[in-house]
Amino acid sequence: MRKLNMKMPASRRWSMALTLVLALALVLTGCGGTSDNASAPANDGSGNANTESGFNEEGLPIVSEPITLKVLTMRWGNMGDTFTKNQWLQDLEKNTNVKIEWQVVSSNDWNEQKSIMLASGTLPDIILGDQTLSDSDIINNLNYFRPLDDYIDTYMPNLKAAMEQSPELKKISTFPDGKMYSLPASQPASPKSTRQPVINKQWLDKLGLAVPDTIEDLHTVFQAFKEQDPNGNGKKDEIPYTEAGLGALLDPFGITDLNNNNMMVKDGQPLFIPTSEEYKAGIKWANQLYSEGLIDKELYTQDGSMTSAKQQNMEAPIVGFSYQWTPDAVFGKWGDQYVAIPPLKGPDGQRYQNGNPNGNGLSRNQLLITTFCEYPEVAARWADQFYTDEASIQNFWGAIGTVIQKNEDGTYTLMDPPEGTSADAWYWEQSLRSFGPKYVSPSFEEKLVLNPETGDGLKLEIDKLGSEFVTMPFPSVMYTADEFRELPTLTTDIDSYVATMRAGWVTKGGIDKDWDTYIKKLNDMGLERLMQIRTEAYNRYAGAK
Repeated sequence: MRKLNMKMPASRRWSMALTLVLALALVLTGCGGTSDNASAPANDGSGNANTESGFNEEGLPIVSEPITLKVLTMRWGNMGDTFTKNQWLQDLEKNTNVKIEWQVVSSNDWNEQKSIMLASGTLPDIILGDQTLSDSDIINNLNYFRPLDDYIDTYMPNLKAAMEQSPELKKISTFPDGKMYSLPASQPASPKSTRQPVINKQWLDKLGLAVPDTIEDLHTVFQAFKEQDPNGNGKKDEIPYTEAGLGALLDPFGITDLNNNNMMVKDGQPLFIPTSEEYKAGIKWANQLYSEGLIDKELYTQDGSMTSAKQQNMEAPIVGFSYQWTPDAVFGKWGDQYVAIPPLKGPDGQRYQNGNPNGNGLSRNQLLITTFCEYPEVAARWADQFYTDEASIQNFWGAIGTVIQKNEDGTYTLMDPPEGTSADAWYWEQSLRSFGPKYVSPSFEEKLVLNPETGDGLKLEIDKLGSEFVTMPFPSVMYTADEFRELPTLTTDIDSYVATMRAGWVTKGGIDKDWDTYIKKLNDMGLERLMQIRTEAYNRYAGAK
C-alpha cells in the first residue's frame, strides 16, 4: 500500500485515507474471523460446529441449528448478484441450514480491493471462483487457506467420487507441497476445441470458391477476397484477415498456444514455441501474406475495439476470415454470412486445432476455505453439495424450472432465453456460470439436450469439426512461491522481446537473417532458466496422482 504524501494539503490526505478505509470496509464487511495482524488464526475449526450447531457428518441438514458463512466472489463488470436468486441456491440454504452472506465484488476494482484484503490479514469464510484469487495470490498467502485433503476424505463424498472418475481434477488442484488448498471444477458440455477457423461463406459462394482446405487454398481465397469485391460495394475495402496481432493464424503450423504463454507440449516435453522451426516457418508465411496485402496493415497497431469495429462495419462486411468460438460471435448483423470450417492442413499435410483433449472446462481455485472460517467442516460439506450432476448444471446455466427443463424421459433441456437476451448473458445472470465447484459425470452429459444452433450447443456442434485434431497444450502447472518470485523477472523481458521481434518479422521480414542473433539474445535473457522452471513445474504436474 502506498504511503500518503505528507506534502499534500491536509484535506487531500484525509480524503485519500478515507477512500482506503471505505474500500477496506467494502471488502471486509461480514468477513468471518478477525485479526490484529497479517497472521491467520490458529483455530483448526474442529468441534465448533458439533458443539454449537449440531453438525451432521452425513445427510441433510448439515447443521441442526442455522449458521451463516460469508462467501466472497468476483463477477465480471457490472453483472451484480442476480445469480444468488438461483432457486437451487435458495433451496440449498433451506435444506442445509447453512445461510450464505454473499459478498459480490466487481472485476472493475477488484485488484485494488484484493490487495487491501490480503494485506489486512482478514478474510471471509469462503472465497469462490477461479478469477477471484490467482495461483500466486494463494501460494504467497498459504497461511490464510486450509489444506483440504482431510476434509475431502471425510466430508466430501461427491467430490471424491468425481476425482476417482476424473483424476485430472485432483492433479490440476495439487499444490507443490502435495496438498489441495482449492477445489476444482469441470464444466458441463465443454468443447475440446477453442477458437476455430471461420470464413465468410457468402463471399466464397459469390466468387465461386470452395471452402479452403489447406494454407495454399487459403492464400488463393485471400487473394480473391482482396481483388474481386465480394461484398459488392464497388470498393476495395475487403480485409481478408484482421486481428489485434496474429491471433490463431499460425495454428496450421502446429503452433497452438492455448494459454498465451508461448508454451506447448511436443513429443511429451515442454516447448518454448518462439524458438521452434515450426514458429520460424509460420512467421515467414505470415510475412508473405502481409507483404501481399492479405493481412490487415494495422495488425500490430490496433486494439480489440478497432478490430471489432472492422468486424462489425455498418455499411458492409469487410472481414473475410477469422478464428472464433462461433461464427456469429463478433460479426454483428453480418453474423449469418459466416461459417466455421475444419482446421486447415499445414505444410506437413496435418491439421492442428488449438484446445485441450481433456476439455476446456477444467480449472482449479474454484473454492477456498480460509483459516478464518470457524466451521470448516460445515463449509466442506456445503461445497460438496455442488458436485452432484443436477447441482452442477444448475450452477452453470440456471435452475431447473427457470432455465432448464427436466423431462419425463430423464433428459434435461436448456430453455430459450427471454426475447432480446443472448443465451450466454442469460446464463451468467441466472447462475455462477464459469465460477464455483461443479462436475458432471460422462453418463449424465448424455442426458443434456442443447440447441445446436445457439450458445453452448452450437459450440459443441462446431467442436465436431476440429476435436480430433486438438493438440496437447502446456498444462496449467503450479509454481512454488520461489518460482513465482523469479518468473516475472524472466518473462517480462523475454516475452516483450519475442513480441517485438515477431511484429517486425511479420511486417518487414528478415527472420532468417536475424534468427541466430535472436536465439542468442533469448539465452542471454535467461531462457534456459525459464524453461528449467517450467519443465520442473510440468514434471511435478505430470507426476501428480
